[in-house]
Amino acid sequence: MTVFYYTFGCKVNQYETDAIRELMESQGYSTTNKLNLADVCVINTCTVTGAADIKLKQLLHKIKSSNPSAAVAVCGCFSQAYHASPLLSMADVIAGENNKSEVPDMIKKYFETGLKQKKILSHFQGEKIEPLLLRFGSGKTRAAIKIQDGCDRFCSYCIIPYARGRSRSKPVSEIVCEAKRLVVSGHAELVLVGINLSCYGEDFKDGTTLADAVKAVCEESGAYRVRLGSIEPEMLTPQIISALSQQTKLCPQFHLSLQSGCDKTLSQMRRRYTTDDYMDIVACLRDKFPGCSITTDVMVGFPGETDEDFLESIRFVTKIGFAGVHVFPYSPREGTAAAKRTDLIPESVKSARAKLMSEAAEAGKKAYLHSLVGTVQSVLFEKEKDSVWHQGHAPCYTLVKVKRFTDTLRRQIRNVRIISVHDDFCIGEIDE
Repeated sequence: MTVFYYTFGCKVNQYETDAIRELMESQGYSTTNKLNLADVCVINTCTVTGAADIKLKQLLHKIKSSNPSAAVAVCGCFSQAYHASPLLSMADVIAGENNKSEVPDMIKKYFETGLKQKKILSHFQGEKIEPLLLRFGSGKTRAAIKIQDGCDRFCSYCIIPYARGRSRSKPVSEIVCEAKRLVVSGHAELVLVGINLSCYGEDFKDGTTLADAVKAVCEESGAYRVRLGSIEPEMLTPQIISALSQQTKLCPQFHLSLQSGCDKTLSQMRRRYTTDDYMDIVACLRDKFPGCSITTDVMVGFPGETDEDFLESIRFVTKIGFAGVHVFPYSPREGTAAAKRTDLIPESVKSARAKLMSEAAEAGKKAYLHSLVGTVQSVLFEKEKDSVWHQGHAPCYTLVKVKRFTDTLRRQIRNVRIISVHDDFCIGEIDE
Protein backbone atom coordinates (compact mmCIF):
# COMPACT_ATOMS: atom_id res chain seq x y z
CA MET A 1 0.00 0.00 0.00
CA THR A 2 1.08 3.55 -0.69
CA VAL A 3 1.15 6.42 1.80
CA PHE A 4 0.86 10.17 1.26
CA TYR A 5 2.38 12.30 4.05
CA TYR A 6 1.55 15.90 4.89
CA THR A 7 3.27 17.95 7.57
CA PHE A 8 2.01 21.17 9.10
CA GLY A 9 4.22 23.45 11.16
CA CYS A 10 7.80 23.39 12.34
CA LYS A 11 10.99 21.44 11.65
CA VAL A 12 10.25 19.25 14.68
CA ASN A 13 7.05 18.12 12.99
CA GLN A 14 8.90 17.46 9.74
CA TYR A 15 11.44 15.33 11.59
CA GLU A 16 8.66 13.33 13.23
CA THR A 17 6.89 12.78 9.90
CA ASP A 18 10.14 11.49 8.39
CA ALA A 19 10.51 9.12 11.34
CA ILE A 20 6.93 7.86 10.86
CA ARG A 21 7.63 7.39 7.14
CA GLU A 22 10.71 5.28 7.91
CA LEU A 23 8.65 3.12 10.29
CA MET A 24 5.92 2.71 7.68
CA GLU A 25 8.43 1.76 4.98
CA SER A 26 10.02 -0.80 7.32
CA GLN A 27 6.58 -2.46 7.46
CA GLY A 28 6.32 -2.64 3.69
CA TYR A 29 4.44 0.55 2.86
CA SER A 30 5.65 2.67 -0.07
CA THR A 31 5.57 6.47 -0.29
CA THR A 32 3.82 8.62 -2.87
CA ASN A 33 3.69 12.37 -3.32
CA LYS A 34 0.41 12.11 -5.24
CA LEU A 35 -2.66 12.32 -3.04
CA ASN A 36 -4.93 10.58 -5.53
CA LEU A 37 -2.69 7.48 -5.59
CA ALA A 38 -2.54 6.99 -1.83
CA ASP A 39 -4.15 4.17 0.11
CA VAL A 40 -3.32 5.99 3.34
CA CYS A 41 -2.88 9.69 4.14
CA VAL A 42 -0.84 10.52 7.25
CA ILE A 43 -1.22 14.09 8.51
CA ASN A 44 1.08 15.48 11.21
CA THR A 45 -0.73 18.51 12.60
CA CYS A 46 0.20 21.86 14.09
CA THR A 47 -1.97 24.15 16.19
CA VAL A 48 0.29 27.12 16.94
CA THR A 49 -2.14 29.46 15.16
CA GLY A 50 -5.72 29.40 14.03
CA ALA A 51 -4.50 29.43 10.44
CA ALA A 52 -3.01 25.96 10.93
CA ASP A 53 -6.39 24.63 12.06
CA ILE A 54 -8.11 26.11 9.00
CA LYS A 55 -5.54 24.52 6.68
CA LEU A 56 -6.05 21.15 8.37
CA LYS A 57 -9.79 21.38 7.77
CA GLN A 58 -9.20 22.27 4.12
CA LEU A 59 -6.81 19.34 3.65
CA LEU A 60 -9.21 16.85 5.22
CA HIS A 61 -12.01 18.00 2.92
CA LYS A 62 -9.67 17.79 -0.07
CA ILE A 63 -8.75 14.19 0.79
CA LYS A 64 -12.37 13.19 1.21
CA SER A 65 -13.35 14.75 -2.11
CA SER A 66 -10.37 13.68 -4.25
CA ASN A 67 -9.59 10.27 -2.71
CA PRO A 68 -12.53 9.19 -0.54
CA SER A 69 -11.38 5.57 -0.28
CA ALA A 70 -8.05 6.49 1.37
CA ALA A 71 -7.65 5.86 5.08
CA VAL A 72 -6.78 9.03 6.99
CA ALA A 73 -4.42 9.06 9.97
CA VAL A 74 -4.05 12.26 12.00
CA CYS A 75 -1.48 12.82 14.73
CA GLY A 76 0.34 15.68 16.41
CA CYS A 77 -0.37 18.87 18.28
CA PHE A 78 -3.92 19.54 17.09
CA SER A 79 -5.18 16.05 17.90
CA GLN A 80 -3.43 16.18 21.28
CA ALA A 81 -4.72 19.61 22.31
CA TYR A 82 -8.19 19.36 20.75
CA HIS A 83 -8.84 15.62 20.67
CA ALA A 84 -12.61 16.16 21.07
CA SER A 85 -12.81 18.41 17.99
CA PRO A 86 -15.54 17.41 15.49
CA LEU A 87 -12.91 17.94 12.79
CA LEU A 88 -11.24 14.68 13.82
CA SER A 89 -14.38 12.71 12.94
CA MET A 90 -13.04 12.77 9.37
CA ALA A 91 -10.03 10.67 10.44
CA ASP A 92 -9.86 6.88 10.68
CA VAL A 93 -6.76 6.79 12.91
CA ILE A 94 -6.06 9.42 15.58
CA ALA A 95 -2.86 9.59 17.61
CA GLY A 96 -1.58 12.36 19.82
CA GLU A 97 1.73 14.14 20.08
CA ASN A 98 3.69 11.66 22.18
CA ASN A 99 2.72 8.35 20.56
CA LYS A 100 3.50 8.99 16.90
CA SER A 101 5.66 5.88 16.80
CA GLU A 102 2.42 3.88 17.22
CA VAL A 103 0.84 5.30 14.05
CA PRO A 104 1.97 2.41 11.75
CA ASP A 105 0.54 -0.23 14.11
CA MET A 106 -2.69 1.74 14.56
CA ILE A 107 -3.08 1.94 10.78
CA LYS A 108 -2.47 -1.80 10.49
CA LYS A 109 -5.10 -2.50 13.14
CA TYR A 110 -7.58 -0.24 11.35
CA PHE A 111 -7.19 -2.24 8.13
CA GLU A 112 -7.42 -5.54 10.01
CA THR A 113 -10.57 -4.67 11.96
CA GLY A 114 -12.25 -1.94 9.94
CA LEU A 115 -12.69 -0.06 13.21
CA LYS A 116 -11.49 3.48 13.78
CA GLN A 117 -8.46 3.73 16.05
CA LYS A 118 -7.93 6.55 18.54
CA LYS A 119 -5.26 6.80 21.22
CA ILE A 120 -4.35 10.03 22.98
CA LEU A 121 -1.93 9.74 25.91
CA SER A 122 -2.00 12.41 28.60
CA HIS A 123 1.22 14.23 29.35
CA PHE A 124 2.66 13.88 32.85
CA GLN A 125 5.44 15.31 34.95
CA GLY A 126 8.67 13.41 34.35
CA GLU A 127 7.68 11.75 31.07
CA LYS A 128 10.53 10.91 28.71
CA ILE A 129 10.97 11.99 25.13
CA GLU A 130 9.36 9.60 22.66
CA PRO A 131 12.00 7.32 21.11
CA LEU A 132 11.57 8.47 17.51
CA LEU A 133 14.83 8.21 15.59
CA LEU A 134 15.84 8.83 11.99
CA ARG A 135 17.99 6.19 10.38
CA PHE A 136 18.31 7.37 6.81
CA GLY A 137 16.68 10.80 6.65
CA SER A 138 14.68 12.26 3.82
CA GLY A 139 17.37 12.01 1.14
CA LYS A 140 17.78 15.77 1.14
CA THR A 141 21.01 17.70 1.65
CA ARG A 142 20.27 18.52 5.28
CA ALA A 143 18.55 16.47 7.97
CA ALA A 144 16.94 17.53 11.22
CA ILE A 145 17.54 15.76 14.52
CA LYS A 146 14.97 16.33 17.25
CA ILE A 147 16.90 16.61 20.48
CA GLN A 148 14.25 18.20 22.73
CA ASP A 149 10.47 18.26 23.06
CA GLY A 150 7.92 20.16 25.13
CA CYS A 151 8.01 23.47 26.99
CA ASP A 152 7.66 24.54 30.62
CA ARG A 153 7.21 28.27 29.96
CA PHE A 154 3.42 28.59 29.49
CA CYS A 155 3.42 31.91 27.65
CA SER A 156 -0.07 33.37 27.90
CA TYR A 157 -0.86 33.00 24.18
CA CYS A 158 0.67 29.57 23.54
CA ILE A 159 -1.08 26.20 23.45
CA ILE A 160 2.14 24.25 22.86
CA PRO A 161 2.94 23.35 26.52
CA TYR A 162 -0.51 21.71 26.65
CA ALA A 163 -0.06 19.98 23.31
CA ARG A 164 3.60 18.99 23.73
CA GLY A 165 3.92 18.57 27.48
CA ARG A 166 6.86 19.49 29.69
CA SER A 167 10.40 19.95 28.45
CA ARG A 168 12.31 16.72 27.95
CA SER A 169 15.56 15.91 26.20
CA LYS A 170 17.10 13.15 24.13
CA PRO A 171 20.29 11.71 25.67
CA VAL A 172 23.51 12.93 24.07
CA SER A 173 24.57 9.37 23.22
CA GLU A 174 21.40 8.82 21.17
CA ILE A 175 21.85 12.15 19.37
CA VAL A 176 25.42 11.22 18.40
CA CYS A 177 24.35 7.79 17.08
CA GLU A 178 21.64 9.41 15.01
CA ALA A 179 24.05 12.04 13.68
CA LYS A 180 26.52 9.36 12.61
CA ARG A 181 23.87 7.46 10.65
CA LEU A 182 22.64 10.59 8.88
CA VAL A 183 26.16 11.67 7.89
CA VAL A 184 26.91 8.18 6.56
CA SER A 185 23.70 8.33 4.51
CA GLY A 186 25.02 11.45 2.79
CA HIS A 187 23.59 14.43 4.64
CA ALA A 188 25.98 17.38 4.65
CA GLU A 189 24.20 19.43 7.28
CA LEU A 190 22.50 18.45 10.55
CA VAL A 191 19.93 20.75 12.10
CA LEU A 192 19.34 20.26 15.83
CA VAL A 193 15.72 21.11 16.57
CA GLY A 194 13.36 21.21 19.52
CA ILE A 195 10.25 22.92 20.81
CA ASN A 196 12.25 24.94 23.34
CA LEU A 197 15.75 24.11 22.21
CA SER A 198 17.61 26.33 24.67
CA CYS A 199 16.13 24.29 27.56
CA TYR A 200 17.90 21.16 26.34
CA GLY A 201 19.28 19.13 29.26
CA GLU A 202 17.34 20.86 32.06
CA ASP A 203 15.44 17.67 32.80
CA PHE A 204 18.65 15.67 33.25
CA LYS A 205 19.47 17.66 36.42
CA ASP A 206 23.21 17.12 35.88
CA GLY A 207 24.29 20.42 34.32
CA THR A 208 23.96 19.24 30.72
CA THR A 209 23.14 22.11 28.34
CA LEU A 210 22.53 22.72 24.67
CA ALA A 211 26.24 23.43 24.27
CA ASP A 212 27.04 19.85 25.30
CA ALA A 213 24.76 18.39 22.64
CA VAL A 214 26.20 20.68 19.97
CA LYS A 215 29.77 19.85 20.97
CA ALA A 216 29.12 16.11 20.86
CA VAL A 217 27.64 16.29 17.36
CA CYS A 218 30.34 18.63 16.04
CA GLU A 219 33.16 16.42 17.32
CA GLU A 220 32.23 13.50 15.07
CA SER A 221 34.33 13.02 11.95
CA GLY A 222 33.08 13.95 8.50
CA ALA A 223 32.64 16.89 6.16
CA TYR A 224 29.34 18.19 7.45
CA ARG A 225 28.13 21.21 9.31
CA VAL A 226 25.69 21.74 12.17
CA ARG A 227 22.89 24.27 12.55
CA LEU A 228 20.46 25.13 15.33
CA GLY A 229 16.72 25.40 14.93
CA SER A 230 14.59 28.13 16.52
CA ILE A 231 15.80 29.17 19.98
CA GLU A 232 14.04 30.84 22.90
CA PRO A 233 16.32 33.57 24.24
CA GLU A 234 16.09 33.42 28.03
CA MET A 235 18.28 30.34 28.50
CA LEU A 236 20.95 31.43 26.02
CA THR A 237 23.51 32.59 28.59
CA PRO A 238 26.89 34.18 27.81
CA GLN A 239 28.53 30.95 29.00
CA ILE A 240 26.51 28.81 26.57
CA ILE A 241 27.11 31.26 23.71
CA SER A 242 30.84 31.21 24.43
CA ALA A 243 30.86 27.40 24.46
CA LEU A 244 28.93 27.27 21.18
CA SER A 245 31.41 29.64 19.55
CA GLN A 246 34.19 27.05 20.02
CA GLN A 247 32.52 24.66 17.58
CA THR A 248 33.81 25.35 14.07
CA LYS A 249 31.16 23.16 12.42
CA LEU A 250 28.33 25.22 13.94
CA CYS A 251 26.73 27.62 11.47
CA PRO A 252 26.56 31.25 12.68
CA GLN A 253 22.82 31.59 12.21
CA PHE A 254 20.40 32.02 15.10
CA HIS A 255 16.62 32.20 14.90
CA LEU A 256 16.06 33.93 18.22
CA SER A 257 12.36 34.21 19.03
CA LEU A 258 11.31 37.74 20.05
CA GLN A 259 7.49 37.93 19.75
CA SER A 260 7.37 41.65 20.64
CA GLY A 261 9.73 44.58 20.92
CA CYS A 262 7.57 46.20 23.62
CA ASP A 263 8.29 45.40 27.27
CA LYS A 264 4.67 45.84 28.33
CA THR A 265 3.50 43.35 25.73
CA LEU A 266 6.30 40.91 26.57
CA SER A 267 5.20 40.99 30.21
CA GLN A 268 1.56 40.33 29.30
CA MET A 269 2.69 37.50 27.03
CA ARG A 270 4.52 36.05 30.08
CA ARG A 271 7.80 36.07 28.22
CA ARG A 272 10.74 35.77 30.63
CA TYR A 273 12.97 38.54 29.29
CA THR A 274 12.88 42.24 28.52
CA THR A 275 14.00 44.02 25.37
CA ASP A 276 17.21 44.98 27.21
CA ASP A 277 17.84 41.30 27.99
CA TYR A 278 17.22 40.42 24.37
CA MET A 279 19.56 43.17 23.16
CA ASP A 280 22.31 41.84 25.45
CA ILE A 281 21.91 38.33 24.01
CA VAL A 282 22.11 39.66 20.45
CA ALA A 283 25.23 41.68 21.34
CA CYS A 284 26.85 38.58 22.84
CA LEU A 285 26.04 36.49 19.76
CA ARG A 286 27.44 39.14 17.44
CA ASP A 287 30.58 39.41 19.56
CA LYS A 288 31.25 35.66 19.58
CA PHE A 289 30.02 35.04 16.00
CA PRO A 290 31.07 38.09 13.95
CA GLY A 291 28.83 38.56 10.95
CA CYS A 292 26.26 36.08 12.20
CA SER A 293 22.71 36.06 10.91
CA ILE A 294 20.00 36.70 13.50
CA THR A 295 16.39 36.12 12.51
CA THR A 296 13.23 36.12 14.58
CA ASP A 297 9.45 35.84 14.95
CA VAL A 298 7.29 38.85 15.79
CA MET A 299 3.61 38.75 16.72
CA VAL A 300 1.37 41.74 16.09
CA GLY A 301 -2.06 42.48 17.52
CA PHE A 302 -1.68 40.78 20.89
CA PRO A 303 -4.72 41.65 23.07
CA GLY A 304 -4.36 45.13 24.51
CA GLU A 305 -1.54 46.14 22.17
CA THR A 306 -1.94 49.89 21.68
CA ASP A 307 -0.68 51.90 18.73
CA GLU A 308 2.22 53.11 20.87
CA ASP A 309 3.03 49.54 21.98
CA PHE A 310 3.13 48.51 18.34
CA LEU A 311 5.34 51.44 17.34
CA GLU A 312 7.68 50.59 20.21
CA SER A 313 7.91 47.05 18.86
CA ILE A 314 8.70 48.34 15.36
CA ARG A 315 11.40 50.65 16.70
CA PHE A 316 13.06 47.76 18.52
CA VAL A 317 12.97 45.48 15.47
CA THR A 318 14.51 48.26 13.40
CA LYS A 319 17.17 48.87 16.05
CA ILE A 320 18.25 45.20 16.11
CA GLY A 321 18.51 44.96 12.32
CA PHE A 322 17.41 41.36 11.85
CA ALA A 323 18.47 39.38 8.80
CA GLY A 324 14.89 38.14 8.56
CA VAL A 325 11.63 38.43 10.48
CA HIS A 326 8.61 36.12 10.38
CA VAL A 327 5.67 38.42 11.13
CA PHE A 328 2.31 36.92 12.10
CA PRO A 329 -0.92 38.19 13.71
CA TYR A 330 -2.09 36.96 17.09
CA SER A 331 -4.79 34.31 16.99
CA PRO A 332 -6.51 33.11 20.17
CA ARG A 333 -5.91 29.48 21.15
CA GLU A 334 -8.64 27.95 23.26
CA GLY A 335 -7.27 26.91 26.65
CA THR A 336 -4.67 29.67 26.96
CA ALA A 337 -4.79 32.66 29.33
CA ALA A 338 -4.73 35.22 26.52
CA ALA A 339 -7.79 33.65 24.88
CA LYS A 340 -9.87 34.79 27.86
CA ARG A 341 -9.08 38.46 27.28
CA THR A 342 -11.75 40.77 25.93
CA ASP A 343 -9.48 43.59 24.68
CA LEU A 344 -8.95 41.94 21.30
CA ILE A 345 -7.51 43.83 18.36
CA PRO A 346 -9.68 44.00 15.20
CA GLU A 347 -8.52 41.80 12.32
CA SER A 348 -8.17 44.83 10.05
CA VAL A 349 -5.81 46.48 12.54
CA LYS A 350 -3.77 43.28 12.92
CA SER A 351 -3.42 43.00 9.14
CA ALA A 352 -2.30 46.62 8.85
CA ARG A 353 0.24 46.19 11.64
CA ALA A 354 1.59 43.00 10.08
CA LYS A 355 2.15 44.87 6.81
CA LEU A 356 3.93 47.74 8.55
CA MET A 357 6.10 45.42 10.62
CA SER A 358 7.07 43.43 7.54
CA GLU A 359 8.03 46.60 5.70
CA ALA A 360 10.14 47.77 8.64
CA ALA A 361 11.89 44.41 8.86
CA GLU A 362 12.69 44.37 5.15
CA ALA A 363 15.29 47.12 5.55
CA GLY A 364 17.24 44.98 8.03
CA LYS A 365 17.11 42.00 5.68
CA LYS A 366 18.39 44.02 2.73
CA ALA A 367 21.17 45.55 4.82
CA TYR A 368 22.32 42.10 5.94
CA LEU A 369 22.34 40.70 2.41
CA HIS A 370 24.39 43.65 1.14
CA SER A 371 26.85 43.20 4.03
CA LEU A 372 27.77 39.85 2.48
CA VAL A 373 28.93 41.33 -0.83
CA GLY A 374 32.68 40.84 -1.17
CA THR A 375 32.83 38.09 1.45
CA VAL A 376 33.66 34.45 0.76
CA GLN A 377 31.01 32.02 2.00
CA SER A 378 31.22 28.22 2.20
CA VAL A 379 28.03 27.35 0.37
CA LEU A 380 26.37 23.97 0.72
CA PHE A 381 24.79 23.33 -2.67
CA GLU A 382 21.42 21.62 -2.65
CA LYS A 383 20.07 21.62 -6.18
CA GLU A 384 20.20 23.07 -9.66
CA LYS A 385 17.59 25.65 -10.60
CA ASP A 386 16.59 25.01 -14.22
CA SER A 387 19.61 25.13 -16.55
CA VAL A 388 20.86 28.43 -15.17
CA TRP A 389 21.83 28.17 -11.51
CA HIS A 390 23.49 26.02 -8.89
CA GLN A 391 21.96 27.07 -5.57
CA GLY A 392 22.49 26.42 -1.89
CA HIS A 393 22.86 28.12 1.47
CA ALA A 394 25.72 29.88 3.15
CA PRO A 395 26.43 29.15 6.86
CA CYS A 396 24.29 32.22 7.70
CA TYR A 397 21.44 30.50 5.81
CA THR A 398 21.39 33.07 3.03
CA LEU A 399 20.36 31.57 -0.30
CA VAL A 400 23.25 31.82 -2.77
CA LYS A 401 23.11 31.19 -6.53
CA VAL A 402 26.04 30.53 -8.86
CA LYS A 403 25.91 30.36 -12.66
CA ARG A 404 25.65 26.70 -13.62
CA PHE A 405 28.87 25.29 -15.07
CA THR A 406 28.61 21.55 -14.42
CA ASP A 407 26.02 18.80 -14.05
CA THR A 408 25.52 19.10 -10.31
CA LEU A 409 27.13 20.42 -7.14
CA ARG A 410 24.53 18.81 -4.87
CA ARG A 411 25.77 18.05 -1.34
CA GLN A 412 29.10 19.74 -2.07
CA ILE A 413 30.44 22.60 0.07
CA ARG A 414 32.31 25.13 -2.07
CA ASN A 415 33.79 28.55 -1.35
CA VAL A 416 31.81 31.26 -3.10
CA ARG A 417 32.63 34.95 -3.36
CA ILE A 418 29.45 37.02 -3.10
CA ILE A 419 29.30 39.57 -5.92
CA SER A 420 25.75 40.96 -5.78
CA VAL A 421 22.31 40.88 -4.19
CA HIS A 422 19.13 40.13 -6.10
CA ASP A 423 15.74 40.21 -4.36
CA ASP A 424 16.12 37.93 -1.32
CA PHE A 425 19.23 36.02 -2.37
CA CYS A 426 22.89 36.58 -3.23
CA ILE A 427 24.72 35.84 -6.47
CA GLY A 428 28.30 34.59 -6.29
CA GLU A 429 31.23 33.02 -8.10
CA ILE A 430 33.15 29.90 -7.13
CA ASP A 431 36.30 31.11 -5.32
CA GLU A 432 39.06 28.51 -5.62
